[in-house]
Amino acid sequence: MKPVIGGWSLRRRVITLLTVVGVLLIGLAAAEAAMAARNRTQIDAVLNETGPLRVQSQELLNALLDQETAIRGYAVSGDQDDLNPYREGLAQETSVVASMRTLLDDYPQISQELRIVEEQTTQWRQSVAEPVITTTERSGTSAGQALVTEAARQQFDDVRSAVNDLQEEVLAAREQTADDVRTSSNVLVVLLIVAALVVVVAGAVLLLSLDRMVIRPLTGLATQVREVAEGDYQHRIATVGPPEFIQLGDDVDAMRQKIAADLAEVRAARERIEWVNSQLQKQAEELTRSNRDLEQFAYVASHDLQEPLRKVASFCQLLQRRYAGQLDERADQYIAFAVDGAQRMQRLINDLLAFSRIGRLTTGFVEVDLNKVMGDVAGQTEAARQYADAELTWTELPVISGEEPLLTNLLANLVSNSIKFRRPDVPPKVHVSARLVGAEWEITCQDNGIGIEPEFADKIFVIFQRLHSKDAYPGTGIGLAIVKKIVEYHGGRVWVDTDVPEGTAIRFTLPALPQDVEAAAAADSADEPNVPTVGEPTASTEARAEQVDGAEQVDGADQPDRADERPESGRTGDMRETVG
Repeated sequence: MKPVIGGWSLRRRVITLLTVVGVLLIGLAAAEAAMAARNRTQIDAVLNETGPLRVQSQELLNALLDQETAIRGYAVSGDQDDLNPYREGLAQETSVVASMRTLLDDYPQISQELRIVEEQTTQWRQSVAEPVITTTERSGTSAGQALVTEAARQQFDDVRSAVNDLQEEVLAAREQTADDVRTSSNVLVVLLIVAALVVVVAGAVLLLSLDRMVIRPLTGLATQVREVAEGDYQHRIATVGPPEFIQLGDDVDAMRQKIAADLAEVRAARERIEWVNSQLQKQAEELTRSNRDLEQFAYVASHDLQEPLRKVASFCQLLQRRYAGQLDERADQYIAFAVDGAQRMQRLINDLLAFSRIGRLTTGFVEVDLNKVMGDVAGQTEAARQYADAELTWTELPVISGEEPLLTNLLANLVSNSIKFRRPDVPPKVHVSARLVGAEWEITCQDNGIGIEPEFADKIFVIFQRLHSKDAYPGTGIGLAIVKKIVEYHGGRVWVDTDVPEGTAIRFTLPALPQDVEAAAAADSADEPNVPTVGEPTASTEARAEQVDGAEQVDGADQPDRADERPESGRTGDMRETVG
């Protein structure tokens, strides 16, 4: 990915905006906290200082009034009980003053007024109260009343005036504190409103910024991408906005260019494929015409060519029988050559017809018992086996899906080849066996003949390919080609096993029936040995493999049976056809 260059990135812009808003909100929060603390202090002053001071100043005035009233009453009555209010008022005054002193640290003016009240109260007691008490005690009530003069009353009025000044000062301090509380509360409300405005403004700025920096560029990018997705792959994608979006647009455009290039390659490939398909269609048409011509040729070969060949062979044989010994030796040789050539031509035409008909003339697949097929093969090859003193054996073979005539031809060709390519002075032995490998039956036709060199293992299945001259081993060279075609028609494959110690082993595969595969899988899951081995009956033929005369089924080498002498209850696990 290319580095993001030029301009502020979206991340940087958002972080900057959030940082500014955060700093403002933190500053407002700090100011609000300080103002709230100040407001709380001011409220405490109103509730816990100026309020109690106002009450205490009134209590102080009441205590002084009690003292003045008690002095007057004592001067009139001379009764000591009348002095109790004076003494109680004095004690109350002392207590109130001490209590007020504890609240006056922040109020120096009120403290000054309280000192004035204390000084005037002290002067009143020294000049009026104490002399009246002493005089009354000594000289009687008349002398005491004589001291309660207008000057004494004026002096107490000064005390009362000082207390009033104290109360006014306390009231002024309380009003001032209440004003401070209202002011700080208003400031706190203003700060909260400012914080809310900052949040609202920041949110609006963020929304507008996101709309301009994110939503609009993304919408434009999405619109262009949809245009490309609708098929306009040549539309260049251009993006505006933060560097990240520009980079994203460049990446999407690079992807568009790659897709466009790939689509161009796909179109070119499609055009090539269409051209190839057209050529294949032409070739298919040519092949169809060729097949029709081949079918016509096969018809001609099977009818028109066979008739003159039969005539040539017949008349040559008539010549050979009628004029044998009447002509010279060379004439007899020429006639023999003509007869042999006509017969070989007939055999070659018949083999070619058989090869061309494989898979073309079909009777449909049915379940075929290869044991029955081997019985038919034994009957077809009986004459050749009698001539070569050959032994044909086979183990229990499976039931497969296929065409019985073709499978009979397949096994007959293999058995005939094994008998034909025998070693001199060694009676040929041919053995056919089968085993289940996966979902296929692997069938082996093994003999003790001359064998095949590994380098020729694939060549023998090519039509008309021969490894020996026709004088040494007769034939047209088409038998194994027919075998290969029949096996492939049935969905299998054929090969030569070059690892056998002697002779030849030709193996081919045929698809197994589903029930055989399921039976083998069930046996494997139960940790039992696989059933399709040499000398053992398969799952599909187990019902047919029964004991004969109460004897147990054994290996074919120990318990031979004639192929044409099958027991009524079924076929044994190993069968042998011996001639000689």
